[in-house]
Amino acid sequence: MKKGYLYIAVAVVMFTSFEVVLKFIAGQINSVQLTLCRFFVGFLFLLPVALSTLKKRGKQLDQKSICFFALLGLTGIALSMPILHMAVNYTDSSVTAVLFSCNPVFVTFLAFFLLGEPIKPRNIAALALEVAGTVVIISPWNTTLNMTGVFLTLLSTLLFSLYGVMGKRKCAEFGGAVVTCFSFLFGSLIVLVFILLTHIPAVAQWFQSLGMENFANIPVFSGYTWANLPYVLFVSVGVAGIGFCCYFLAMEYQPASVVSLVYFFKPALSPILAWWLHGEVIAPNMLAGVVMIVAGSLCSIVPGILEARRGKT
Repeated sequence: MKKGYLYIAVAVVMFTSFEVVLKFIAGQINSVQLTLCRFFVGFLFLLPVALSTLKKRGKQLDQKSICFFALLGLTGIALSMPILHMAVNYTDSSVTAVLFSCNPVFVTFLAFFLLGEPIKPRNIAALALEVAGTVVIISPWNTTLNMTGVFLTLLSTLLFSLYGVMGKRKCAEFGGAVVTCFSFLFGSLIVLVFILLTHIPAVAQWFQSLGMENFANIPVFSGYTWANLPYVLFVSVGVAGIGFCCYFLAMEYQPASVVSLVYFFKPALSPILAWWLHGEVIAPNMLAGVVMIVAGSLCSIVPGILEARRGKT
C-alpha cells in the first residue's frame, strides 16, 4: 500500500506541473504534434523497463494483447487528447483543465461496473467535496460557458477515464510499465496517421472551415529548438513516461477510484505552482476550491492509510 501511495505522489507531481511547464513553450509547437512527441518519447523511455518486466514475468505479447493495447492507445491517447485540444477552441483552457480533472467521478462508477470495485461512503463524500470545489473554481455563475466546449471536454474526460479503468485490467497480468509503454506506442501511431491525414487538402480545408486551423497541415518535426527542448523532454519523459507509468503502477496496489484522485490534485496544486513560477494571481474562489478539493482527496486517501496500518497491528 505504501508503494501505491508513493506512485500516486509521483504521478501527482508530474501531472500537476504539465500545464505550468507548457506555458514556457506556449505557441511554439502544435498541440497535436506535441501529443505525438510526448507519447512516442514516453514509449521509447519506458521500452527497456517494459521488456525487462515481460522477461521477469515470463510473458509475451500475443495477438489478443496487442489488439487490447491498440484499443487502449486509441481510447486514451488518439481520441481523448485531440478532443481535449479541440475543446480549447470553444472554451477557456482553465475550464477544460478543471473539468478534465473531474475524471475520478467517471472512474469511480466505471470501476464499479467494469471491475467490480466497491463504492464506499468515503468515496461519495470525497467526490461531493471535489466536484463542489471544481464548481467553485470554474464559477459558472460568473461566466458564460460554451456548451460545445463543455461537451467535448467531458467526452475527452470520459474516454480518458475508460483508458485508466481498462488499463487496470491488464496491470495485474503485465505490470504498469508494460501497459503504459505499449498503449503509448499504438496511441502515437494512430496520432501520426491522423497528422498525415491533415495534410490532405480536403481534410485541411474542412478543419479550416470549422475555425480549427491548428488541426490543418499539422507538422511533425518543425517548431523544436534547443531552447524549448528541455521543456519538451520534461513533458515527454517526465509527465508522459514517468507520470503515466506511476499512474498504472499505483493501480497494482490501489483501486482505480483512489489512483484517479491524482487528477483532483491538479486544479488544487497547479494554481500554486503557476503562482510560484509565473506569478499568476490566486483568486479567492480558486483558493476556496483548492481547500475543498484537498479536503475531498484526503477523505478518500487517509482512511485507506489508517486501515492499512490497523491491518498490520
